[in-house]
Amino acid sequence: CWTVACGATAPQAAGVIHTDFEAGFIKLECCSYDDFIAVNKGEKSMASVKAAGKYRQEGRTYIVQDGDICHFLFNKAGGGKKK
Repeated sequence: CWTVACGATAPQAAGVIHTDFEAGFIKLECCSYDDFIAVNKGEKSMASVKAAGKYRQEGRTYIVQDGDICHFLFNKAGGGKKK
């Protein structure tokens, strides 16, 4: 669990975990904690959240909300090329 500053964009939130996540940010997949609990009824599965249509994809301008459960997709900074 990481603490993200209020008003942080998706790439900034990714950067809290690791700077490579921010530099290579592609998109954010997320749902709210409240939706996760309501849909799962005690279980711990993102599949049921997706089936209920509560899982969404967000881009660079998305402002991360309090209670978001986030999955960051990123590409290794620099494209993974050797120098």
